[in-house]
Amino acid sequence: MGLNRPITVGRIDYANVWPIFHYAEQQLPQERFRIEKRVPAALNKALRQGEVDITSMSSYAYAENASDYLLLPNLSVSAKGRVNSILLFLKKPLEEVLKGRIAMTATSATSVNLLKILMKLYYNSEPSYVTMEPNLDEMLAEADAALLIGDTAIHASWANKERGLTVIDLGELWRNWTGYGMTFALVAVRKEIAAADPEAVSTVLHALTESKERSLSNLQPLVDKACALLGGDAAYWSRYFKELHYNFGTDEQAGLTLYFDYAHQLGLLPHEVQMQFFTDHAALKVNK
Repeated sequence: MGLNRPITVGRIDYANVWPIFHYAEQQLPQERFRIEKRVPAALNKALRQGEVDITSMSSYAYAENASDYLLLPNLSVSAKGRVNSILLFLKKPLEEVLKGRIAMTATSATSVNLLKILMKLYYNSEPSYVTMEPNLDEMLAEADAALLIGDTAIHASWANKERGLTVIDLGELWRNWTGYGMTFALVAVRKEIAAADPEAVSTVLHALTESKERSLSNLQPLVDKACALLGGDAAYWSRYFKELHYNFGTDEQAGLTLYFDYAHQLGLLPHEVQMQFFTDHAALKVNK
């Protein structure tokens, strides 16, 4: 059993996933594992095409091809309310935006479809949409509002103190409407990789889980890294990481199931989604 090549692990290159990966790479030998850093849309495509074997990926992209993947258990990027990096910037009053045009980021499908769900089912509106590269000025030149995600959204929120745009946090809006948190990213493995080399998949699972636990037990290294690489102050980043959640338990699964159901109801997903999880046989042997 096993593959005669390195396992390729995809890493979303946003701060919100740092806790899961920060310490993991040092536990994954380079001769056995290769790390690929890309934006969510690129990793989603790479997993689908077999260019990566295991990856952090947007929840919607997982759902599109869920029958081909297994989820690594208890790993996600979720928020119980405010997410701080999935933001809708409005240059006009909301009632005008609801009848107008919204520019959407080209970098992640989960947030785009969450926006469409909220617009249709919460606001009972159907604005028009245009997909653009994530540049707030260019987006707002073409539309009445703009959806940004990740580090780009964070930087835009800081700059907004001078601009004074209205900002809606989609995680907070989803929570206020449904009572559930929202899961924006998961970690998935291609089924054939899990079957061919379950030991390697277990190694990745353990590395990511230990990184998550170590990161959350002491956020200071991540806060320092964020301040150095992305700017901002320690207070912002400390709050940012604390308001995100990285488990994928029953509450997170219920919220994401509701999102998938709404997406299917609106025709954004062509099928219902049954989440399937990788079984860590290494852990089972230890428990026995």
